[in-house]
Amino acid sequence: MDQSPLRTAKAEADSLGRPFQFTGRLRSFRYALAGIWRMIHCQHNAWIHAAATLVVFAAGFLLRVSLADWCWIILAVSIVWTAEALNTAFEFLADAASPDFHPLVRDAKNVAAGAVLITAVAAAIIGGIIFWPHLVELFSPQ
Repeated sequence: MDQSPLRTAKAEADSLGRPFQFTGRLRSFRYALAGIWRMIHCQHNAWIHAAATLVVFAAGFLLRVSLADWCWIILAVSIVWTAEALNTAFEFLADAASPDFHPLVRDAKNVAAGAVLITAVAAAIIGGIIFWPHLVELFSPQ
C-alpha cells in the first residue's frame, strides 16, 4: 500500500530520532551488498569493470607495486565502481519514472554514462602511469 508523501516524510523524521541499532546497521550493509550484486548481474559494463579490476589487482601483485601506488590503484578502481553504481541507480530511477522513451531521460542517461567513461579513462591513465615503468623494466633486454 502506498503511503502519502506527508506520511512518508513523518516516518523518516521519526526514524532520525531512534537510537542506534546494530541490527539496523547490519541490514543496511546487507542491502548495500544486494545492490552491488544486482549491479554486477544486470549491467554488462560492470562485468567489464570486474574483469579490469581483477587484471589490475593481479598485475599490481605480480609487479610488486609500491604501497603508494596501491593507494592510487585502489582510489582509481573505487571511483570507477562508484560512478558505475551511481549510473546504474540513476538508470533504474529514470526507467521507473519514465518507462516510455523521453529525450530528456535519454540525455540524462547519456550524461551519467559519460561520467562513468570519464572515470574509466582517468583510471586507465593512472594505471598507465603506475604500470608503464614496471612493464618497460620487465620487457627490456638485460
